[in-house]
Amino acid sequence: MKKAVLPLLLLCLSQGINAQEADTSAKPAKDYNKWTVEFGGGINKVSNPLNSGYHVDGYSLYHLGLGARYMFNTKFGAKLDVAMDRLKGDDVSIGFQTKYYSTSLQGIVNVGRLLEFEEWTKRLNVMGHMGVGVGVLTGDEIDKGDKTGNFLMGMTGQLKLSNRVSIYGDFTMLNAFSMQLAWDGHPNTNNKPGFDGTLYNASVGINIALGSHKEHADWYVFNNDDVINELENRVSELEELMNDVDKDGVPDYLDVEPNTPSGALVDPKGRNIDLNKNGVPDYIDSALAEMESKGAGSGAGAAEIVDLINDGYVNIYFDFNKDMPTSASTGAITFLITYLKDNPEKSASIWGFADEIGDAKYNQELSERRANNVKKIFTDAGIDTSRLTIEGKGVDNSVNKDSSAARQTVRRVKLVIK
Repeated sequence: MKKAVLPLLLLCLSQGINAQEADTSAKPAKDYNKWTVEFGGGINKVSNPLNSGYHVDGYSLYHLGLGARYMFNTKFGAKLDVAMDRLKGDDVSIGFQTKYYSTSLQGIVNVGRLLEFEEWTKRLNVMGHMGVGVGVLTGDEIDKGDKTGNFLMGMTGQLKLSNRVSIYGDFTMLNAFSMQLAWDGHPNTNNKPGFDGTLYNASVGINIALGSHKEHADWYVFNNDDVINELENRVSELEELMNDVDKDGVPDYLDVEPNTPSGALVDPKGRNIDLNKNGVPDYIDSALAEMESKGAGSGAGAAEIVDLINDGYVNIYFDFNKDMPTSASTGAITFLITYLKDNPEKSASIWGFADEIGDAKYNQELSERRANNVKKIFTDAGIDTSRLTIEGKGVDNSVNKDSSAARQTVRRVKLVIK
């Protein structure tokens, strides 16, 4: 029997540990409680070894048990328990009374979850258990307790009363080995000490779940709808991350300049590329070169540049709650200053904007500070202040308020060339 039971126990425990990883990867363990305490009592019945002249009734009172159980996941667990069984002779037996105290560590299999009982019942369950332990047989005529080892296996039925409480009925077979005495407390005259000490007990009791969650692992049923909702939320988050407002091929969460025109040549961070270092983004250089190749003339070229500026393709950007331009806006500032210096007859209105986050009055003032600071940069660069006017436009609510990437595109200053 030892050869059969021990491998089964090891298999049970190893499956429990392996399944812990599988189960928790599908659903975090925080969704259900893992601990229970359980106590109960019932009847017992012993068979061999009993010496000649010693007999027991069909069953005897009493058996008492107390245990603590931990579930690795909804299917496998382990428990530590202690028990006491009183044994006594029947009416035709030589009188005796002994007690057997035992403790064991057992692996648990939630048969109900494995067989998907939840498809037809929410209140009935079956648990299997198997393990090893030690025990000691005591009695009035025993000078020293007879210490034994034991193997146990059994089945437990459960009836759920609430999310915290269930009652159980259990049947367990205990096989004791290395017994020096018979169950009657006298030296075993029938057999040499071996694996023939058998004790059966049947008990009823109560399980109490411990923990802060609604359900215990014994009864928790994984809901596929939860997975679907979680996946949908993740997909939505990924879709938002992959938004590309300016269509330059760089997702908004990586885009430092999130308002470059579609088709503009940008670096991996979404910044306009200026290979010739003339302060003008290459896509504007290309547009001007194309107009010149078509014989559009300087007047047409100047008009196209004004359209690019006034349509918001050359903006100066700001970080959240900041009133000084980002370093990534240096190219746009250089281009605008260069344009105004090359066209002294032109004047410009400097419009400041803020996103929707925060108080409207504060954002109005922030937009004015942004416009003022850009004006100071221009005047410090040699642009006559009489050619520049400022206007705080306050909040720009043209983008999705919940998108941080979209809000970046409206924290800006734009110029309107006149």
